[in-house]
Order: sequence, then C-alpha cells, then structure tokens
Amino acid sequence: MTRTPALVAIVGPTASGKSSLGMRVARELGGEIVVCDSTQVFRGFDIGTSKPSVAEQKNVRHHLIDLLEPDELFTAGVYRERAIEVLADLRERGRLPVMTVGTGLYMRALIDGFSDTPVRSEEVRTRLRKSMARHGADYLHRALRRIDATAAARIGPRDTPKLMRAIEISMLAGKPVSEVQSARRQKLEGFRVIKIGLMPQRTALYERIERRTIEMIDRGWLAEVSALVAKGIPATAKPFSFIGYADLRAHLEGKNKLPAVVAAIQQATRRYAKRQVTWFRPEKDVKWFEGFGDDAKVSDDALKYLGGEIERKE
Repeated sequence: MTRTPALVAIVGPTASGKSSLGMRVARELGGEIVVCDSTQVFRGFDIGTSKPSVAEQKNVRHHLIDLLEPDELFTAGVYRERAIEVLADLRERGRLPVMTVGTGLYMRALIDGFSDTPVRSEEVRTRLRKSMARHGADYLHRALRRIDATAAARIGPRDTPKLMRAIEISMLAGKPVSEVQSARRQKLEGFRVIKIGLMPQRTALYERIERRTIEMIDRGWLAEVSALVAKGIPATAKPFSFIGYADLRAHLEGKNKLPAVVAAIQQATRRYAKRQVTWFRPEKDVKWFEGFGDDAKVSDDALKYLGGEIERKE
C-alpha cells in the first residue's frame, strides 16, 4: 500500500508558539512552512503580525507571506488557489508542507473546500456603510450578532471588512453566513492532513501576550507604523484594521498616550486569542498538546507523534 504525502497543520491561538514549533518540525522532518495567516500576506506590516524574521526565513523556507501591497484585496478563495500551487511544488520536490495556521477560515477553505458564496454586492455594501455611519462603529458587529451569533463570535468588532462580508453573504444567500460556509466543496486532494494543536493554559497565554506586546514595541513597532504612514498608506487600508496598527497610528497623531495604547493592544489580543480558541476547539481530528510550541517537552511530544503519523500507511 502506498503512502499518501502528509501535510501537517499546526493550529492554536496567537502567541501559543505555532511558528516556533512549525520551524522545528520543518527542520527535523524535511519540510517548509506554508503560512496560513490573513495578516502576513501584506508587505510592510511585519512586527505587529508576528511575521517571521529574515533570519528565520533563511533558516527555514516560508511560503505565502509578503504577497500583497496594503491596498490590494485578498480572500480565502485566493489563498486556496495560491496554497494549492505551493503544495504542488512541495510535493514535486518531496518536501513536507508544515502549515502554521493563524486564520482558521483559510485552512478550512484549503482543506475542506471553499463554500459557494455569493459574489460581492456594492449595493449591499453601500447600505451597510450608510448604516454604520448613522448608528456608530459597532453597528456591524451588533447586526451580525442578530443574524448569526456563531459568526459574530469569530469576528472582532473592529474588523469591518470581515463583518461587512459576513453580513453581505447572509443577506444575499438568505441564511446565516456560518451555514453558507459549512456547505463545503472541492476538498484538498493528494495529501493526508495531520492536524496538531497547541492549547496553553489561559493565564499563561495571557501573560505571554502581555509580554509579547511590550517586546514588539521595543523591537520598533511604533517606528514601523510611522514608516507606513510616511509612505502614504491610508488609515482605510485593510492592514490598518489589524490589532494594534490603528492604535499606534492614533498615538502618532497625538490622540492617545503610549501606555494606554499598549494596554488596549494587549486587551484586543487577548480577545482575539479567545476567538481563535472558540474557532479551533471544535476542529475535527486535532491532536492537542497542552502548552507552548517553544516548550521542549511539547515540541518533543509533537515531533514524536508526527513522526509516527507520517510513517503510517493508509
């Protein structure tokens, strides 16, 4: 019996050590990293998205980062197309794909197939923009909660593009967006997917998030935002909706003190981690490890498990 090539997918909340574990798995099992993250595809937005450093990319080859300029559009469907091209190349070269998954929707679009969603409607979007202007910034999140509480739990209240798209799909399809997205098609072929997950204890995860935010500021996150503004990238560009970027931009404009901004970023990141846990917990066929991916025992146990699964014949 032949062995179907494996694809490793590492899931878990932000700051759980997915990248660290992924790099070790890739180094020791002959793989390359396939980044599955909707924020790391944009050039110039590096520190706040925890993009792998130049040194890390030299150590282990990474795919599907720095694909776009900040004003370009990117969807789960486009991600699927690009990822399939990468996977075909890795299979041809006999390399193990190691997906580090920050965006669960992208992973499901790739592995389970993308749902047959309605095309964009500028008419619907115009109506939503007018309603948001009339009722306030949190209008879209409140509206989505009424339509589809499941989808609203996964999308942050400030993520206007995702909120607008979710409401748009629900309105055009005549049913909740989570129901539309559950109708999958075009499942990934040619790979046996092995999913592992990292689930640190919540208090420890939140403490790491708080430390990491300060470390990101110390590494020059504020200077990065200043450079992006100097390049003329507007506040309306999608990457400025990512956690921290709008806050730091507001600080540069003299609107908020830095300690308050740091606290707001930490809080937003904790909430994001909680939403990721909500998303990933029900994921099928995940082998969960309690702890961080850069913990020696966790990574040893994960490698041992993966080694056995990769060698297993179907």
